[in-house]
Amino acid sequence: MTSLDVQTITPSTAPASSAELATKEFGEGSTKVRALDEISVAFEPGRFSAIMGPSGSGKSTLLHCLAALEPLTSGRAFIGGTDLSDLNDRELTELRRDRIGFVFQTFNLLPMLSAEKNITLQRRLAREKVDREWFDTVVDSLELRDRLHHRPSELSGGQQQRVAVARALINRPETIFADEPTGNLDSSSGQEVLDFLRRAVDEFGQTVVMVTHDPGAAAHADRVVFLADGRIVDEMADPTTELVLEKLKDLGS
Repeated sequence: MTSLDVQTITPSTAPASSAELATKEFGEGSTKVRALDEISVAFEPGRFSAIMGPSGSGKSTLLHCLAALEPLTSGRAFIGGTDLSDLNDRELTELRRDRIGFVFQTFNLLPMLSAEKNITLQRRLAREKVDREWFDTVVDSLELRDRLHHRPSELSGGQQQRVAVARALINRPETIFADEPTGNLDSSSGQEVLDFLRRAVDEFGQTVVMVTHDPGAAAHADRVVFLADGRIVDEMADPTTELVLEKLKDLGS
């Protein structure tokens, strides 16, 4: 895959999220591990992309670096036309709050808050008004209306993850990153979350970049990028469960 011409990246022409020669290392000396090895990749706006690969391939590390949750060792990552390496800590915090949504495998809801307050937390922390029309659209689309006053302990795993998805959407972010969003869910609840992420792209024009190990989950995407040993080794447009499974077998996943 060719490198991006980073000099031409502007807000009007930029991918939703991209990386240029992204390298991430952990440890030092003889214990140093290179999790990402000069990856260049771009994710188009308004598309659903999946990242897959064997355990230890670097897929979650790539997602976290793209989402400004971890810094790169070298290379650059972009949200739209913004180079993350140019931002200070305050600016990174604001970018994560205003321009990125993130869905974790473990939900990451605050246990003392109701579902509604978890969903709107970022807006309230920023002292910004919640767009109630958009809030209603998200809540009703995720069928959470009758669960808004429940705390996470009073919700099923699927309901908790739907709250987490609503939280990721509430700011209308440029990109939603999802790290194994169905990993802790039963098949029925997982299907509901995947169906909504698909709808978020098709109906709301969102951009979704998802890490998953599940070929069935990846089949919801428009494109799958395959990693092995910290490098991109292949990609697939219009994936099906069968084609993804075959590719993973080739990669030894």
